[in-house]
Amino acid sequence: MSSKEEYDGLSAEEREQVDAAALKKESEEQAALPYKWKQTLVDVDVSIQVPKGTRGKDVVVEIKKKSLKVGLKGQTPIIEGKLFKEVKLDDSTWTLDDQKEINIHLEKVKGSEWWKCVVDGHPEIDTSKITPENSKLSDLDGETRGMVEKMMFDQRQKAAGKPTSDDLKKAEALRRFQEQHPEMDFSNAKMG
Repeated sequence: MSSKEEYDGLSAEEREQVDAAALKKESEEQAALPYKWKQTLVDVDVSIQVPKGTRGKDVVVEIKKKSLKVGLKGQTPIIEGKLFKEVKLDDSTWTLDDQKEINIHLEKVKGSEWWKCVVDGHPEIDTSKITPENSKLSDLDGETRGMVEKMMFDQRQKAAGKPTSDDLKKAEALRRFQEQHPEMDFSNAKMG
């Protein structure tokens, strides 16, 4: 599909066919890669099958801020190139599991965006079709967590027909003002 306008002009059935063809192509391209990968908003995990019996000393893994090289000593690298986005070196690691699989964990510098591919030039995925996993409140930073908890509280309050946190703050401010100014008449004061 060459443009969003063309896609939007298709019928629901035609869009479904275009989406199915794109998904099939994407799946085939990803399956042809010499590695499997998955991601969350904060990290990318790559797994590469290697011959059974491979030892750590036979593995070459170079994780740099903007590039990745993985392979076996004396052989052409399995992955080599510029990463799609930068990674945090101190939080990125690799392991050799059961002497048959290299697992690489890359921590994203910008933990709020999806990668289209691991290495530039490799087949890309359609990030607009990603459905993120539910995250736990404990996974969020303090500020974000506070904002989400406030939104959840306000949603519960509204559903129960009770005042939201902002309404409660306004009422408390009015109550304090009334205490400071008992000479004023607040009988016709309107909140909202």
